[in-house]
Amino acid sequence: MYTALYRKWRSRDFGELKGQGAVTEALRNQVRSGKIGHAYLFCGTRGTGKTSAAKIFARAVNCENPQDGNPCNLCRSCREILSGSSMNVLEMDAASNNGVEDIRKIREQVEYPPVSGRYRVYIIDEVHMLSAAAFNAFLKTLEEPPEYVVFILATTEPNRLPITILSRCQRYDFRRISSEVIAERLGEIAGAEGIPVSAEALSYIARVGDGSMRDAVSLLDQCSAFQFDREINYEDALGILGAVDSSVFSELIRALSAREIRSALSLLSELIEQGRELSQFLSDFLYYVRNLLLAKTVEDLSGLVDLSRENFQRLLEDKELFSTDELLRYIRRLSELINQLRYSPEKRVLIEIELIKLAYPETDISPEGINARIADLTRRISLCPPTGREERKPEDSAGAEISDGEEKEPKTVSLPRAQYEDLMLLKREWGNLSRELSGGPLRNAALNSRVYPARGKSGMVIATKSKASYNIISEPEAISEIEALVARRYQREIHFQVENSSDGSKESTVYVMESDLERIHFPVETVEEAADGSFEEKEREEGSQDHGQIREFLRGNAGDEYE
Repeated sequence: MYTALYRKWRSRDFGELKGQGAVTEALRNQVRSGKIGHAYLFCGTRGTGKTSAAKIFARAVNCENPQDGNPCNLCRSCREILSGSSMNVLEMDAASNNGVEDIRKIREQVEYPPVSGRYRVYIIDEVHMLSAAAFNAFLKTLEEPPEYVVFILATTEPNRLPITILSRCQRYDFRRISSEVIAERLGEIAGAEGIPVSAEALSYIARVGDGSMRDAVSLLDQCSAFQFDREINYEDALGILGAVDSSVFSELIRALSAREIRSALSLLSELIEQGRELSQFLSDFLYYVRNLLLAKTVEDLSGLVDLSRENFQRLLEDKELFSTDELLRYIRRLSELINQLRYSPEKRVLIEIELIKLAYPETDISPEGINARIADLTRRISLCPPTGREERKPEDSAGAEISDGEEKEPKTVSLPRAQYEDLMLLKREWGNLSRELSGGPLRNAALNSRVYPARGKSGMVIATKSKASYNIISEPEAISEIEALVARRYQREIHFQVENSSDGSKESTVYVMESDLERIHFPVETVEEAADGSFEEKEREEGSQDHGQIREFLRGNAGDEYE
């Protein structure tokens, strides 16, 4: 019968317990000196050696021929404990035996001294799962047990233990094991088992183990079942574990920096089609952004970043695309997303939305998003070429220069009655319409846009204030959704166009109905002329007085809707 590698290669003495030097040395010294405590608490994350250390210590204190604080694993006592037939070592899983009755059994058993050996050792795993009543029943026994009893409590969550329990135990914290130590141990196991595997693949498996030796050995066991006739290389490990190469993260980060969201989403779609695990993909992407941040802030990356020469060079190039604040924003948002994915059945949708927010900071209304947008604008301004010594004055829609301090006067444009009514309706209801659109990016883009008449006798133009908003609203699906919403709510068929207009020129335009032209004796453009920008210079010079009278007329006929 096949035995899993993590069980077959469980540490048999303190020397084989990797990455916990301080803990193992303290326990060995107690065995050497014979100063054995009555209660120990082993804390640490999964797979760091808590249970293995407890079993080694149980054998060591009962060993007939201890070797420098280690059990010999050859005497009768060691062999019985190893085989699980010893009456001196009892293991209890508190996750399934957490009641008062289970603790009472222990209290009854401790009254009897060991038949052979010196100590009766009780190993209680996941001790934080005991109920409050069980903890209370355990207190007195834990504080004053018989001299031949040793309690070893193991837990991944020491914060859940009552302080009365903590104060009665010697506490030892098991640290996460470094990737280098795990990789070295994996190499030893692979060599002994005859598993051909490259050093690069072992290094990646060790990193995916995330500080847990047991997890890493299990992953090696999984990879060993994949190939028998040749060496397991880095690409094989990526395919087996559902991970991707860091070059993919470089492509993704560059697409986000260039705001090429279609490329970013296509990359994600390819990974899903290849069967990659999304949670692992996000964890690896977060690790790549972490490497970018280190490359941005630390001069010497030796020992901090584990990449091939080619990928390391790409990393140095990618770091120039972002500021430190932007990378910190990426890390915060990706960390939050990883937590959200644990409880969401729609992982792909959440990831796609987050990629859009990362690419377009203006869709992210959080303080981090605002800071990212400022950094992006600063970077774009710095990339603009110099304009020369002579500064060109801004021009109006007719091409005339506007002198410093001169305020551009609004112009008046006439519209057919139906188009004018559509415009007034949309101006009044645009905020409500935008909030009913599906999808946060489209909703935010619409809210940050404005509406004005299209050239001709019908139709409207949605003027966006940024290229990112234009890219979102100009999609055919978005236009269709807006037109369908208007038709459903107001029973009007209005066709929309989209343009990117950040100069605010249309905001100073006053629109009137053609039927009111006979009541206004001032120069007025048609919507076609307004689109061409064909104002006469004489009319422009007289505009200040005329438009004051036009405003008075409009206030009496249309309220403030013309604003």
